[in-house]
Amino acid sequence: MTSSFLLTSLYLSLILLVTVFRAVAWGPVIDPTKGFIPLPLNESNLVIQRPYDLLQDQRYSFRHGVHKLWIFRTDKPHTPVSKTNPRTEIRIHGYDYSSGVWQFEAFGYIPCGTSGVCVMQVFGSSPPHATTLMLRVYNGSLSYYRAPVIIPNVYDKWFRLNVIHDVEASKVKVYINGILKYEAPGRGGTSHYFKCGVYAQDDDSYYMESRWKGIRVLKKCD
Repeated sequence: MTSSFLLTSLYLSLILLVTVFRAVAWGPVIDPTKGFIPLPLNESNLVIQRPYDLLQDQRYSFRHGVHKLWIFRTDKPHTPVSKTNPRTEIRIHGYDYSSGVWQFEAFGYIPCGTSGVCVMQVFGSSPPHATTLMLRVYNGSLSYYRAPVIIPNVYDKWFRLNVIHDVEASKVKVYINGILKYEAPGRGGTSHYFKCGVYAQDDDSYYMESRWKGIRVLKKCD
């Protein structure tokens, strides 16, 4: 048996091991929307929450199919009586749910420098929490709340996001570009809805922005 044959065999074995490791670590690419029905969505379903003292076009734009939402750390909350941090978010209206399996799908984009911000959430949970899921950006990484990191290096690139919430099973799954990246337990609650945009959290940057296109809400077939 020659040394070149041994080297070739070793090389092929390493490729196989790497391929198996990647399949186990990241999972196969699938279509998370299979078995779901897309629901009608129009402008009336996309409610823009923004600093209460500003006009909508001062913190939100929609051009060429892209929703652009931004805030500054010094902005006011979305209502005069709110004690929450500043936000500009799309609140999905008309599809609040309390049972079943629901899905949010969209393509997201986070510009470099945006940090300490929630860019997507499943609102509603049992006290003391307010949300079932928050996807946040810290220093270029997309995280489940503060940790763990779901994907690093999220800046300046479009990614496909699918979030599936199974109420009865009390599970939430997060897919990035068709790959299951994270699964979390539910947090209870009697009513839920989806949001995306920018909502300042701890250690927030002075300027925060996210962009979204192709927003869809889907429900699993009965």
